[in-house]
Amino acid sequence: MTERLPAREAIALVTDDFTELRVPIRHFEPDGPLSWRGYDTARSRAAARTGEDESVVCGSALIDGIQVTLIAFEFGFLGGSLGERTGDRLEAAYAHAREHRLPVVSLVATGGSRMQEGMLALTQLQRVARQSALTREAGLPQIAVVRDPTTGGGWATLGAGADVTLALPGAQVGFAGSRVRPPGADPAAYTAEAQLAAGAVDAVVPEGELRETLALWLALLGNPSTESAPVPAALGAPGPPATGWDAVERARAPERPRAEAYLDAYFSRRAAIGGDRCGGTDAGLLCGFGSGPGGRTVAYAAQCGTATRPAGYRTAARLIRLAGALGIPVLTLVDTPGAANDARAEREGAGSAIADLFAAVATARTPVTTLVIGEGGSGGALALAAPGNTWATPDSYFSVIAPELAAAILKRPESEVRATADQLRIRPQDLLELGVVRGIADPPGT
Repeated sequence: MTERLPAREAIALVTDDFTELRVPIRHFEPDGPLSWRGYDTARSRAAARTGEDESVVCGSALIDGIQVTLIAFEFGFLGGSLGERTGDRLEAAYAHAREHRLPVVSLVATGGSRMQEGMLALTQLQRVARQSALTREAGLPQIAVVRDPTTGGGWATLGAGADVTLALPGAQVGFAGSRVRPPGADPAAYTAEAQLAAGAVDAVVPEGELRETLALWLALLGNPSTESAPVPAALGAPGPPATGWDAVERARAPERPRAEAYLDAYFSRRAAIGGDRCGGTDAGLLCGFGSGPGGRTVAYAAQCGTATRPAGYRTAARLIRLAGALGIPVLTLVDTPGAANDARAEREGAGSAIADLFAAVATARTPVTTLVIGEGGSGGALALAAPGNTWATPDSYFSVIAPELAAAILKRPESEVRATADQLRIRPQDLLELGVVRGIADPPGT
């Protein structure tokens, strides 16, 4: 488990400079708003032990030369719990970020809401949620680092509610704190690693890499552009295929360049987001942000040639909406035989996930560019494609359905599959003539 650093040490770990934001202290009646006996004494002891007068420290900071609004929780002060004064400071920090057009970085370590302030403490979550929403509407990135522990309302607002959520290895992370879980609950389910596997955390980052990782994310998310992402160069076989079945064989060839090769060629550096925030991940659909041609940030969602699962579609929709909020163009790479169609996929909401991605692309607030780099199988591929700005490589195809399945639906024998591929007009040149794609990508250097 990662050592529990005090707030000031956590700040020093990731920043080059820090200036605390001073917020007027709310006046309390003796023992707080509920007159909770002993509350004043508990706060005094916490202050003496930590050197802080509240559970959160807020201010302006530099991370690799990038100015941010920084929020850091002091777990040693009453378990990093949220009370009214905590809410005052968090609200002031978000307002400062919007006033000065700064991203928000939160170093979270909290056990939840403060018992000694009752429902007044719990309602601070509504304040935080509103401030986060206003900051998102202002187009400012929010990055959270969840430390040990991050539970309760702090996880459900500042942690899980951030645009990008990073976690320290071994950190206790979950809505339920250790003292309120059901008897016999598996403690491994309440860890940073479990949240990563469940799609609620984007990455688990060791302390020694945290400053560098935050700097990368801040540089990428703080670089908006109104221009469309350039179409990537075609990396595979040159020249158009002779027949529809030739197009299929090219797209299915094991040696054909896949998403990773295209992303490596297109981006000088990139950072991935992971998970749909609904309990799922899909390794067959890569999503994130990268430094693309000309140093401009481009968001990417790239299929890897496998059947895309519902979690993949939801993650892509999340990416496109985040890119839109931050003013970053999007590149999608289409390469799938189709959406996953097993019973598990249906139980995971395949139809609604695909529908949501169609809606996200259709209403994208920034330009979307699409390149079909391999198989374009039915609606599972089309959901990721930009209307009016989709391109194809010479070794790809795009079809209403795979030729084999089309022949089966039409009750044709296997011997007519190749002819069916021709009839479907799925070659890149056919798609261009039909107006389905805007053009055929050129090889590098042409």
